[in-house]
Amino acid sequence: MISKYSAMVENRIPSPGPIRSWPSLRHFVVLFLALLIWSLAGSGQTDEAAPRKHNEATSSSSSPKTASHAHSSTSHPKAGTKTSGHATSKSRKSAHHPLSAKALAKSRSLHQAFVASAKLRPMAQQLTQMRSPAAYAGVTAYAQSHTGEAASAAYLALGHAYLEDKKYPEAMTSLHRSATAGQSLSDYADYLGAQANLEAKNLPAAELLLNGFATRHPDSIFVPSIPVLEANLFIQEGDPQTALAKLKPHLSEAIAGHADFQLAQAQAEQMAGQTDAAAKLFRHVYLTFPLSNEAQTAKAQLAVIGAAAPISSEERRTHADALYRAGRFNDAAEEYRALANDSDLSPGAQNEVLVAAANCDFKLKRLNKQELERLPDTQDEAGARRMYLMMELVRDKDDADAQRQIVEQMETRFSESPWLAEALYSSGNMYLLRKDYSHAIDYYAELAKRYPKSCEPEPTANCSNYSPSSHWRTAWLSYRLKRYSDAAKLMDEQIANYPGGKEIPSALYWRGRLYEQEEHQPAMAAAYYHTIIRVYQHYFYAAESRQRLAALGGVTPETVAALNAMRPETIPELSDDVPEDHPHVVKAKLLANAGLNEYIPPEIRAADGSSEWGSFAEAEIYTSYGETFHAMRVLKRAIPFYTSAPITAMPLTYWRILFPEAYWPQIKQSAAANGLDPYMVASLIRQESEFNPLAVSNKSAYGLMQLLPSVGKSMAKAEGMKRFETSQLLDPNVNIQLGCRYLKQTMDKFGGQPEYVFAAYNAGDARVVDWRSAAGEQEIDEFVESIPFTETRDYVQAILRNEDIYRSIDQVSAQTASRSRPN
Repeated sequence: MISKYSAMVENRIPSPGPIRSWPSLRHFVVLFLALLIWSLAGSGQTDEAAPRKHNEATSSSSSPKTASHAHSSTSHPKAGTKTSGHATSKSRKSAHHPLSAKALAKSRSLHQAFVASAKLRPMAQQLTQMRSPAAYAGVTAYAQSHTGEAASAAYLALGHAYLEDKKYPEAMTSLHRSATAGQSLSDYADYLGAQANLEAKNLPAAELLLNGFATRHPDSIFVPSIPVLEANLFIQEGDPQTALAKLKPHLSEAIAGHADFQLAQAQAEQMAGQTDAAAKLFRHVYLTFPLSNEAQTAKAQLAVIGAAAPISSEERRTHADALYRAGRFNDAAEEYRALANDSDLSPGAQNEVLVAAANCDFKLKRLNKQELERLPDTQDEAGARRMYLMMELVRDKDDADAQRQIVEQMETRFSESPWLAEALYSSGNMYLLRKDYSHAIDYYAELAKRYPKSCEPEPTANCSNYSPSSHWRTAWLSYRLKRYSDAAKLMDEQIANYPGGKEIPSALYWRGRLYEQEEHQPAMAAAYYHTIIRVYQHYFYAAESRQRLAALGGVTPETVAALNAMRPETIPELSDDVPEDHPHVVKAKLLANAGLNEYIPPEIRAADGSSEWGSFAEAEIYTSYGETFHAMRVLKRAIPFYTSAPITAMPLTYWRILFPEAYWPQIKQSAAANGLDPYMVASLIRQESEFNPLAVSNKSAYGLMQLLPSVGKSMAKAEGMKRFETSQLLDPNVNIQLGCRYLKQTMDKFGGQPEYVFAAYNAGDARVVDWRSAAGEQEIDEFVESIPFTETRDYVQAILRNEDIYRSIDQVSAQTASRSRPN
């Protein structure tokens, strides 16, 4: 389970340490490499993820999860292949421009190179991800044993890796061999070769590669970037005027907005003696691109310029704040403390940055109370932030009296500060965890009253990003305490004041429940249930609403204008009609063979019409190599609201990538052996690992079903497996076998109720037992909404929601296949 103990971390509850079992150095290496692959790829566990709320009884919202296809007699095409007749309102043929004879010839040449280098792909990908001696050796052996385009792709992979490792002589040699062996990727060999020579200060060789690049490679995606390399070349040669001349014709182009362009321009201006112009550009790079390497260079150059153009304290503060917002707390703390040593800083400004540094320490779980107490208690935003941090420290100790006193002081002294909103929200979460719902309501309601507006999409006065969540928690906890009239009023406010918020499906459903069960207005209840089904078709509460409507019978819904005005998210025009013979598309596939994944998206974007099918084409490339999780992430980013879309709103090929069929035979077999629904098993896998068999979480959970080593060992013993080793959890067959047994064990423990089971799988058995006992008699939908951890609540809803999507995909697929059969 990727995040089984994440709630402990969020709420600063000690978690059990990982159980380690390293039988041999070989297995240590296997597990280390798997962890590295996963960390490089990113965990990517969120669909429609809500912002992480610090200090809550919640973690970040989890992604929807789904089950793989319970195939009956209907056969499904492999994800990424074309299906016949998925005719929908959004699926259509793209209007491709016919290719010229020259383009067709290039396409054929690229395709031949792609076929020739097909076996390079696994080795090149390993080299890109790890750049280990073994990975280098494997690709080198491949390059030396092949000729032509296959060798060219291999040498390009080596050159790219050496360049990343700053081994410039090796990079230059490999890239030269790539250009000599074949022509299909020669623009990449030239471009990367020019970079390597520039960084190695081998200027004549770099100039040779850059001269006439656009003439040699007119269709290359690198043509717009060449002026920057040329400018850097002439800067190194001490010729700033020529460097500026290279950049000047492109000042109105998109490339001029990039950090590397502006840095090159600044360096050239500085060398030309235009100090003021250079300082202005350096400042812009430093402040506009704070997370970039160019920003650090700009900072150093501003220091060189010295008194003529120092970085102001305000600019340094802006830069540090940007690091803080990006979650780079170590870097931000360093910046803040360095700024605090600036002798020109006023005592008040110095205190501000020291308190900001303390906030970084809090984020990094290393805040020292004594150091915080030594900071001045001032009547400004620094004082408000300091007091908020004091409140967090006493909350850590579960000192409710001290927490209450600090918040009361903040309400008096800092009545409009955003740090008061932070304190109120954290306090509400504290009492929610303690099951003291009346006090939790007090804090959530106070926040919603003082900060009635959300800061999204634009910050305004009296806004807070916590406003929608706080208001909803006030409404829901009022419902739990049977304050039904208060709850109804608050739910109406939620729907009216926070449209589009992630709480709206819940608010609609529970308002319908109140109309049905407390106010005895079935027609109004039906109106709310129908709205959820129409706008949030696959959500957990859509399924619950269908059940409620069935229980109501044939009730005609009331007409409610505000509900009728609600619309599902718009799905853009999408096509799976990829021009497979387009040179840029074929080249993208060839780049995958060489392990240059970072260049696949821009290569595809360079093709005409790619706005309609580009993301699908990219995902299709990853799918064709079995990289299911990578393909899924591409489409999740491209279509963030797909979970509310009707199946007919997108081509089925998109759905097959978003909801993969990977490892289906193993899933079906192990599910059957344990009496489980295979849809449910694959749905859980999709949530836990996105079907990445090498997934390793920061809590030492492994593989497809994210099993802890202790769980794996216990299940292996129950399965009669001898000499079990942790590394076996990275084997899909073993992981699914043991994971299904564990899931069955959890099902038995909780009476087969899926909502309890999924909550336990994510948050632990003990918590589910505690939540159930604290709630007393409650229906299952009440249990789900009452889960105090946002991550777990979303996790449960998402698995059930995506089971529904999987089934719907199969139903539409079967209907489509039936229509396409001859009579």
